[in-house]
Amino acid sequence: MARPIWRGSLNFGLVTVPVELYSATADHSIHFRQLERGTGDRVRYQRVNERTGKEVNYDDVVKGYELEDGNYVVIDPTELDEIAPGRSRTINIEAFVGMAEIDPIYFQKSYWLAPSDEDFARAYSLLLQAMQQTNRTGIARFVMRNREHVAAVRATTDGVLALDTLLFAADVRAPRDAMGSLPEAAEPAGNEVDMAIQLIDSMSADWDPEQYHDTYNERVQQLVADKAAGRSATPAAEPDEPTKVVDLFDALSASVRGRGGGSGRSRGSRQPQHGQQGQPELSQLRKSELHEMAREANIAGRSKMDRDELETALRDHAADRTRSAS
Repeated sequence: MARPIWRGSLNFGLVTVPVELYSATADHSIHFRQLERGTGDRVRYQRVNERTGKEVNYDDVVKGYELEDGNYVVIDPTELDEIAPGRSRTINIEAFVGMAEIDPIYFQKSYWLAPSDEDFARAYSLLLQAMQQTNRTGIARFVMRNREHVAAVRATTDGVLALDTLLFAADVRAPRDAMGSLPEAAEPAGNEVDMAIQLIDSMSADWDPEQYHDTYNERVQQLVADKAAGRSATPAAEPDEPTKVVDLFDALSASVRGRGGGSGRSRGSRQPQHGQQGQPELSQLRKSELHEMAREANIAGRSKMDRDELETALRDHAADRTRSAS
């Protein structure tokens, strides 16, 4: 059974919901040990005194902050513990904002929030449904691992609350600071903009994360499997040479022709079939799309419904409207 990485309470106004925090992501990259070439012996690191070359015990290691004159301010790890924000066990929502107002550059790591006990499911669901209907995200502060975080608490179509830790404003570099100068503005011709829009339209598709996977990680796994089985590795194909753009409009036009026209979804994207009165066939839609339709139809209890229940509820709603109209 999964174990929470944090326990505490979620506070909004005078309402308190005891919650548990679970990591929403996992690292699937391949990890290696360092070995000495030719012997296969493990290579380990030691803490060595730069001046004497002797190994230093871990308990004798302190932290040093280097000043401009080359001297250090020495700080003992216990001193850092003393000024840490403590072990607060509350996620305090300070404001509600529109999700679109948060620039994606601020998002850091995602977690799932669950009520810590069935007795608090009602208060948890209350916040979840209120946030779904208002399309608002809670901005909160909380302490985890002796560090204060600012976070976004949001409702998901899976019927649970998610918490995303955010970067502080001081952690985000402005474009000019990062690049030295901003790209020089060059006004494109009107027909080039129209053609670029046409190309974007021809490449438009629904977001499906299952279509994207870590191909490098897969090649590393295959390399390990091949070598373990005594097979020779197959080198990756060389990447295509970049296209030499002579005329921007001609390149855009050729791209649109290569997409098979100038409108509609990109090839390979899901095209839902339509039933009566031009409505999309429910079985062709994703759960998130079904949930959005249920929200627009104001179907009660939608946040707890699975895919089949959402389809049934939407069909019943459509049938009720048809009967009322007749």
